[in-house]
Amino acid sequence: MRKQEVRTGGEAGPGRGPGSPAGQVKALMDLLAGKSSQGSQAPQPLDGAPQSPLGPHGDDSRIQKCREALLNRVKGSPELGGPSPRLTSLLLLEGLTDLQLREHDFTQVETTRGGWPTARTITLDRLFLPLSRVSIPPRISITIGVAGVGKTTLVRNFVQLWARGQVGKDFSLVLPLTFRDLNTHEKLSADRLVRSVFPHIGESGLAAAAPPKTLLILDGLDECKTTLDFSNTVACTDPRKEMQVDHLVTNIIRGNLFPEVSVWVTSRPSMAGQIPGGLVDRMTEIRGFDEGEIQACLEEMFPEDHTLSDWVLRQVQADRALYLMCTVPAFCQLAGSALGHLRHSRPGPQDSGQWTPRTLCELYAWYFRMALGGDGQEKGKASPRIEQAAHSSRKVVGTLGRLAFHGLVRKKYVFYEQDLKAFGVDLALLQGSLRGCLLQREETLAALPAYCFLHLSLQEFLAAAYYYGAAKRAIFDLFTEGGVSWPRLGFLTHFRSAAQRAMQAEDGRLDVFLRFLSGLLSPRVNALLAGSLTVQGEHRGYRAQAAELLQGCLVPDAAVCARAVNVLHCLHELQHTELACGVEEAMRSGGLAGLTGPRHHAALAYLLQVSDACAQEANLSLCLSKGVLQSLLPQLLYCRSLRLDNNQFQDPVMELLGSVLSGKDCRIQRISLAENQISNKGAKALARSLLVNRSLIALDLRSNSIGPQGAKALADALKINRTLAFLSLQSNAIRDNGARSVAEALAANRTLSVLHLQKNTIGPVGAQQMGDALKQNRNLKELIFSSNSIGDGGAEALAKALKVNQGLESLDLQSNSISDTGVAALTGALCSNQTLISLNLRENSISSEGAQDLARALCSNSTLKSLDLTANLLHDQGAQAIALAMRENQALTSLHLQWNFIQAGAAKALGQALQLNRSLASLDLQENAIGDEGASAVANALKANTALTALYLQVASIGTRGAQALGDALAVNRTLEILDLRGNAIGVAGAKALANALKVNSSLRRLNLQENSLGMDGAICVATALSGNHGLQHINLQGNHIGESGARMISEAIKTNAPSCTVEI
Repeated sequence: MRKQEVRTGGEAGPGRGPGSPAGQVKALMDLLAGKSSQGSQAPQPLDGAPQSPLGPHGDDSRIQKCREALLNRVKGSPELGGPSPRLTSLLLLEGLTDLQLREHDFTQVETTRGGWPTARTITLDRLFLPLSRVSIPPRISITIGVAGVGKTTLVRNFVQLWARGQVGKDFSLVLPLTFRDLNTHEKLSADRLVRSVFPHIGESGLAAAAPPKTLLILDGLDECKTTLDFSNTVACTDPRKEMQVDHLVTNIIRGNLFPEVSVWVTSRPSMAGQIPGGLVDRMTEIRGFDEGEIQACLEEMFPEDHTLSDWVLRQVQADRALYLMCTVPAFCQLAGSALGHLRHSRPGPQDSGQWTPRTLCELYAWYFRMALGGDGQEKGKASPRIEQAAHSSRKVVGTLGRLAFHGLVRKKYVFYEQDLKAFGVDLALLQGSLRGCLLQREETLAALPAYCFLHLSLQEFLAAAYYYGAAKRAIFDLFTEGGVSWPRLGFLTHFRSAAQRAMQAEDGRLDVFLRFLSGLLSPRVNALLAGSLTVQGEHRGYRAQAAELLQGCLVPDAAVCARAVNVLHCLHELQHTELACGVEEAMRSGGLAGLTGPRHHAALAYLLQVSDACAQEANLSLCLSKGVLQSLLPQLLYCRSLRLDNNQFQDPVMELLGSVLSGKDCRIQRISLAENQISNKGAKALARSLLVNRSLIALDLRSNSIGPQGAKALADALKINRTLAFLSLQSNAIRDNGARSVAEALAANRTLSVLHLQKNTIGPVGAQQMGDALKQNRNLKELIFSSNSIGDGGAEALAKALKVNQGLESLDLQSNSISDTGVAALTGALCSNQTLISLNLRENSISSEGAQDLARALCSNSTLKSLDLTANLLHDQGAQAIALAMRENQALTSLHLQWNFIQAGAAKALGQALQLNRSLASLDLQENAIGDEGASAVANALKANTALTALYLQVASIGTRGAQALGDALAVNRTLEILDLRGNAIGVAGAKALANALKVNSSLRRLNLQENSLGMDGAICVATALSGNHGLQHINLQGNHIGESGARMISEAIKTNAPSCTVEI
């Protein structure tokens, strides 16, 4: 908006010149309408002196009046000088998701598991500033948030901070309006709109300020009494023309009125969709509480009683569904109040535990008891006070509940005195704690009080309570305006009508209402509210039939919609959980494949939302068909981790999953599709989704058949995708061509950190391409290239890359036909590489010559921590070279030398190295014939070594003497935690030596003596020795010819002597 210059003008007659109130309003309206000062006389100060334009921080008294007026207006709100971080940093959105547009606020929180999207944030002081140097400030900004998340609090925060000069410093004038204010007008002009905010705006001098930039705030679009219609509203540019409020707002947002004024709208997500996306310049969202903020909120509610706040927090955390909803601040306070009242009214641990809410309706029943100020029929007594409270409560339900119900049906959430009178609400009954718990009153700018329920859910609860009572005596459909409908008799008939209406409501606005209505039929809620809202025991006649009616709503459909999932929520409120429990048991036992009905599909979708088992990972392997998967697609969007292995999925299913991953609602972070039947066409469908997906970080496609073409499609997507960090293409026959495509992608990709390409028939050519890519890529941390055929040529290419690459940390080249030539190249790279931590060269053709090259590299390398040389051809000479290097190397922590034809000589060298080495924590010498002599050498080292924690000596030709040496070492050693002696022949004498060591050793955690010819006597020695050992956690005595009776006796002895130790026998 251009700055408006202040010019000196001539004298004007009374009431008509620019200094008059009318003239000042005209000047301000011209300014807000975006008119230039050219061609019209600018506002003039009373003293006639020229004025310079008022800057954003001008201390002119005329603007100061506005600031003071705003501060006075919000002075009743809590002191917000230090607002919550969640209200000073908003999430930047790219638009509304289908979930936000179509579903109830509760459903949004439940479906997303209380989480908010990972998005950029913007601080409150930059909310209306450009995002970059080349962008412009937004004209239309929308901030969304579910009911009770703090939108109005945010606005009041901003207004206070602006009035103090702390935010919005570019704005010289802020005009805050709520739709509660606007609803009081039938018609309104832009002129009167400004006057309504600042009635004194016509006072002398204010308009002369000619503020250069103005912010108009429209708080609570969801409370507007009429829907905005941008298609049929007639355009208007005259700021003095009276029109309907919705037409006025529409013209302001379109820019027909106040084109240079910034507009900030707040709304619940579903109602924000009324404004076309093309008109919105910036959309933000208020996030809810995190774990720490929930705890802080509850502690602030009970500052004097930490025991109570801790108890309330434990109850909230114990119920996952309740805990998720507590991410909404208003709900968190409501839940805290209800649970606090429960604790006070049922102080005994047994009583409070018995009555802890298990459902949403039970929680609100306790809240309603608190609102009534008593416990109703407490201990069966019927005092006059209780009878009076019961009578008052029934009257409240009959009037306030009726108001709530008809408001819900009409999408009306703000009420005025004429509304209360129309429904017979007696304000006298709403005084004191009752009104404070249910309604809040707010004075509008028109001096007319506006009323709304403290939270949307309270309106829904009271609406359900009213419907519950009215349905037992109503003749006509309660949803029909004026009561004109076909006769409907009986509670169940009206219950069916409510269920049908809820199922047909596309926006889900009746979902929670139906939950509460169902919950009022549960035994616990009936007991809680008997005498106030319900009659003791009346639920018994309706409960089973209501459950059947609800399940009858679950009809076959192409997809399980949110309405069907809500039916399961209703059944939970009704405490009819057989259906959900049956499907949950089938999930645990792997029997889901046999459950194919629509009811089962809906229950599975429900469990994907609420089950603790599905919270971290939804394991749907070996149980889904294409049809079932298709029905679950809307719910799969919000699973964080999906395991869909072994379902025989083919390419058409990948088209379906691709559509899910392409949705902007998608929250899936990990998906495993291993061992299906996916070819290149299915891979291409997934690749297309990766072009737009922004949530997926891990994709596992191992053991499919995508081939080179599928790999190319995925690689092309990786050039654009910026979120995927893990990709497994193991066993997909991608060959050299596929490896070349992936390598080209790695050269451009900056997010992939783990890549699995094992078992893909990749040769030296593919390895060469991958090596070239690694010279450019700095982000890949782990590359598994095992079980291919890269040979020495491929190893040399990767070695050249390692000399340049400073990002790769783990390289797996197992089973790749690499000989000493390839190893020589790799060891040369290790001398200069400073990032590689793990190198796997097992099952290649490395001889003693290659081992000597590795040894030289270990003497200079200070970063490699894990080296695996299992199943090569090192022999004693090669192992001795490695042992000599380990005297100097102080970086390696894990060394695998299994199955390398090593004998006692190399074991002695390794023992000597262990006496000097202070870094090696794990040594694997299994399947090497080191014998008693070698075992004794290693055991002798253990007496001095303080670093080794794991020693593997399986099948190492160790007998009694070696076991005795190890026993002597264990009596001294205080660091070894794992000792594996499986497949040796230590016998009874060796077992006794180890048993004696166990009596004094306190570090060993796992001992494997499987297949060691211990016999009954040896096993008993070990078992009885455990009475003095409190560290051992697992022992394996299998295969020792103990017999069943002996096994039982020894098992019982170990349980008695070492109850925390697990025994395999």
